[in-house]
Amino acid sequence: MTEQTKKKTGIFNKFLNGVEHVGNRLPDPSILFVLICVALAVITWLVSLFNVSVKHPGTGKVVEVKNILSIDGLRMILNDAIKNFSEFPALGIVLAVMLGVGVAEKSGYFDKLLVQVVHKAPKKLIVPSIIIIGILGNAAGDAAPIILPPLTAMVFIKLGYHPIAGLAMAYASSLGGFAANLMLGMSDAMTYAFTEPATRIVSDHTKINVAMNWYFIAASVIILLPAVYWVTMKFVIPRLGKFDTSDAQIEVDSSTQDLTPQESRALMWANIGMVVVLIGIILCALPHNSFLRNARTGSLIDDAPLFNGIALIILLLFLVPGLIYGFMMKEFKDTKDLGRMLADSMSSMGSFIVIVFFAAQVLGFLQWSNLGVVIAVKGAEALKGQNGIVLIIGVILLSAIINMLIGSASAKWGLLAPIFIPMLMLLGFHPALTQMLYRIGDSISNPITPMMPYLPLLLQYAQKYDENMKLGSLLSSLMPYTVILSIVWPIFIIVWYLLGIPLGPGGVLHM
Repeated sequence: MTEQTKKKTGIFNKFLNGVEHVGNRLPDPSILFVLICVALAVITWLVSLFNVSVKHPGTGKVVEVKNILSIDGLRMILNDAIKNFSEFPALGIVLAVMLGVGVAEKSGYFDKLLVQVVHKAPKKLIVPSIIIIGILGNAAGDAAPIILPPLTAMVFIKLGYHPIAGLAMAYASSLGGFAANLMLGMSDAMTYAFTEPATRIVSDHTKINVAMNWYFIAASVIILLPAVYWVTMKFVIPRLGKFDTSDAQIEVDSSTQDLTPQESRALMWANIGMVVVLIGIILCALPHNSFLRNARTGSLIDDAPLFNGIALIILLLFLVPGLIYGFMMKEFKDTKDLGRMLADSMSSMGSFIVIVFFAAQVLGFLQWSNLGVVIAVKGAEALKGQNGIVLIIGVILLSAIINMLIGSASAKWGLLAPIFIPMLMLLGFHPALTQMLYRIGDSISNPITPMMPYLPLLLQYAQKYDENMKLGSLLSSLMPYTVILSIVWPIFIIVWYLLGIPLGPGGVLHM
């Protein structure tokens, strides 16, 4: 942290200083996850002594907290440790995408593309444009928080800002704005997949659809854009101060010199290559019998190869222009140079992979022990008897808290939908409203949840620019986004609710 940062004495900056101080006293992230595993084991042992159980509204089965320190628990650790690691959410997509991103970065394509963007785009529009891209990026699933932060960091250097401010803004935009978009995407299909059967628990006649939140999520983009921009310019950038290149692990080129004719030509053909890949994907997706569509329903979103294989598609989108630029600029002359570049991309992910191994065990412990289920059910039960605005705030708050324990969006809604949906339907609220409240709560705490699989990756990105960067310092740059989203978004949905506006086609507020 810079001296300029340390001198900030405003109330909010004092709060962020406290977050940073506490966070930086935490051990290394990998060790932290080990300690969390130990803590979970002890907690499950204590809770199991009291025979704590809940009835799952979805299955009707009684769920008890299982002791991880029991014989069965120890067997689970040995049997499932490797499986938890290999099946960890986002591990495959992160590593696959990094192959393409690594070639595009190491060939020089990214750097020169950003130089061109900075030169041609008005400076005032660059930052808002990145925020919009981050928010809209959730339509493609989990790609945005992987790709956008390192790109934005480089853009911020060109603009004269601290690169970690760019990392934080891009990460918060893509994950904090996960429930906002101008178009329907993976998150809409995923939430609907759990909302529909949860609705049938109470009624077979209530009509719901994938687009029932569309009006609200589209309007949310307009609300979130200025909020994220204001926080970035008002708090995050001033707090980080001037970028000190002496602590950077990589060579940082902050120059904004124009491109040479050779660079411009190579960049042009590289961009053409990316456009050709995009057009090719679109053309392949258009036929009703396309291999990119769901074979049974013909959908491009719901369980379709297009979205299931998004990592491979993103890999190609960056690999092709990276290859074209690299060959034209003679960055690599043969396949051996390319192989080394791909290997370097993977080697840079070493610390991320180590952290993922232990983080995966935390998720596995929560799932096997049923502790996450019990916490969710007990929290939902506490909302009974509430109405209107209090209930709206309660569902959002509870979803945000549970998001701190369970990182996977599908896992959370798969658990909460059979609880929230029937409970609020009995209180007269349509599933469209309940679903939207969950999505808001899930989104606002995304930037700071330790269970988010991309946080270790973001920390690794940050340590390239500041080798002394710790989790606490990173969280202090992300916290302002969670704070502003926790204020703006609930107010927006409360106003929307009071006006009685449908959330989308068929997305009425009340039964």
